[in-house]
Amino acid sequence: MPMRDYLNCELCPRRCGVDRSVKKGFCGQTDALRIARAGLHLWEEPCISGIRGSGTVFFSGCTLRCCFCQNYEISQENKGYNISVDELADIFLDLQEQGAHNLNLVSPTQFVPSMIKALDIAKPRLKIPVVCNCGGYERVETVKMLDGYVNIWLPDLKYFSPEASKRYSLAEDYFEVASRAVKQMQKQVGKPVFGEDGLLKKGVLMRHLLLPTLRHDSAEVIRFLGESFDPDDILLSVMSQYTPMNRAKDYPEINRRISTFEYNYVLGEAEKYGFEGYSQERDSANGCYVPPFEGEKIP
Repeated sequence: MPMRDYLNCELCPRRCGVDRSVKKGFCGQTDALRIARAGLHLWEEPCISGIRGSGTVFFSGCTLRCCFCQNYEISQENKGYNISVDELADIFLDLQEQGAHNLNLVSPTQFVPSMIKALDIAKPRLKIPVVCNCGGYERVETVKMLDGYVNIWLPDLKYFSPEASKRYSLAEDYFEVASRAVKQMQKQVGKPVFGEDGLLKKGVLMRHLLLPTLRHDSAEVIRFLGESFDPDDILLSVMSQYTPMNRAKDYPEINRRISTFEYNYVLGEAEKYGFEGYSQERDSANGCYVPPFEGEKIP
């Protein structure tokens, strides 16, 4: 029997109202739980990946339409395979058994009700923190659904400008929506807490991916964070890994890597607010960090 939240779906800010038991929503998904990869992942920030890796589950579909998405095979082309809620719970526990430092759920918004059921099944034996790794474009109501389930929020706050978010992600209301969502995330989990192993156990690690030509937009995102949070409320990760992929070639102004000048400019803005966190080496801007995605279930 389909879950109630999928019958008139308003899980994401699109609020498309589709009955996903009979057709796909804006996210490109029906109510059939679908993933494209599950495994240990070593390419997150050090406090997430540690030495053994983050236990990452990549969900198919997405609520954004980023023209530059490096995971476009699963976010926009529906690569992946269907699984049951019980199988997802088993995957969570298997990743823990493999030594994962945490459970890292990537772009799960379109499957939050199923994910919650799987976490409820796994919870008696699940001892590692749960990370929600998302694009920031979330309804506050859906964030609240995950209160008590998510220990670490890992959103990418992408844009300030509605013109940019509309052009590159088909989400003119991106900042209006995401700014409320990230405040709710921080309210739910509180200030960052680290374990004796140096890994993050609780809190918000706020990412910001720089895009070419948008350094002033990035500065506005940083300013919002600085005015909304105390320096110890969140961690900040300023990311230089942008690589033109997917349909970025159709937008000449972003069909290049960011420059050192652009990156240093935004780092300078971030330093004004005293956030602890991470920056990336410039050689991170290539496609080698995109994991292989599976189109069928591996026995």
